[in-house]
Amino acid sequence: MRIAALFLAALSLFGADAVKPEKKIESRLRDVARLQGVRGNQLLGYGVVVGLDGTGDKDQTKFTVQSLTNLLSRQGLTINPTTVKVKNIAAVMVTAELPPFARTGSRIDVTVSSTGDAKSLAGGILLMTALQGPDSQTYAVAQGPLLVGGFSAAAGGASVTKNHPTVGRVPEGALIEREVGGNFNARNSLRYSLMEEDFTTAIRVVHSINEELGEKVAQPLDARTVDVQIPKEYQGRAVELVARLENLSVQLQPRARVVVNERTGTVILGSEVRIGAVSIVQGGLSIMVSSTPLVSQPAPFSQGKTVTATKKDVAAVEEKPKTLNVEPGVSVGKLAEMLNSMGVSPRDMVAILQAIKEAGALQAELRVL
Repeated sequence: MRIAALFLAALSLFGADAVKPEKKIESRLRDVARLQGVRGNQLLGYGVVVGLDGTGDKDQTKFTVQSLTNLLSRQGLTINPTTVKVKNIAAVMVTAELPPFARTGSRIDVTVSSTGDAKSLAGGILLMTALQGPDSQTYAVAQGPLLVGGFSAAAGGASVTKNHPTVGRVPEGALIEREVGGNFNARNSLRYSLMEEDFTTAIRVVHSINEELGEKVAQPLDARTVDVQIPKEYQGRAVELVARLENLSVQLQPRARVVVNERTGTVILGSEVRIGAVSIVQGGLSIMVSSTPLVSQPAPFSQGKTVTATKKDVAAVEEKPKTLNVEPGVSVGKLAEMLNSMGVSPRDMVAILQAIKEAGALQAELRVL
């Protein structure tokens, strides 16, 4: 009996080492889902940048001159637009995002982009510009000096440009004048939207919320949306409820996905990606066309003419097809190593992975950037 007990104990230890439990992947609710109704709003405005060192819009940009004359008329100066010729101003579009729960008097950053033919906005100052929302209401007013992360210089017919000198930013350059209405605490329900649709993750989110609150207040509406009815003890205190729920741990389900960047040849794969049995035959045909100029000179005193001609050569080289047999269950990472060892280019690697997906041997989602 003692020998049998020792044998069973050793067998159990061996089994514990041989079979490892699956590692759980957990994340916070705030990292896997967004609360609907809590988002920013896009703002847009048209303005004028002044103070440029001769790098502004040219005379052909009529709307810039018109904007300047309209601005001066509001200051009490009446000028004929046809007589205005300046190169130190530029017409720009100003964009910003009004963050959620923004209050009057707060400041936000704005991005300024040239709309005319200005060469650079460096050193310019944005004049007072009204920023409007989709409802044509003014929510912020922007003004201030620009920060441009590039430059442009030209001399003697040569020019050099770094980054984008026609786009700049004004940090905290807009002052919020109007708030987006709404009382968050007056809500009767919350609705979470998952980053990616997944029925299993939606059910796990519902389970975590109900277990945390001790009652069934959450229910899944679909693979992406979870609805939460605010309990009685949190009525009028929705902010406290959200603060309690956003740090809940949610167990995630690894997705079988392969992401390929064709430009750089980078292959990113999930841990659950596998490839079935497949044979790959890859080859290529290269055709090279070259042109060589020829010149025929006449003999001295022969009164002949110099004749030019072109010699064209065409050569076709067909590479020997490369064959690769893949065993079932091999990972995409191992396949990428095998293809790299064969000298397969990134573009061909993308084509091979797409062909494997079409053949039904790739049990994963394939995304090409």
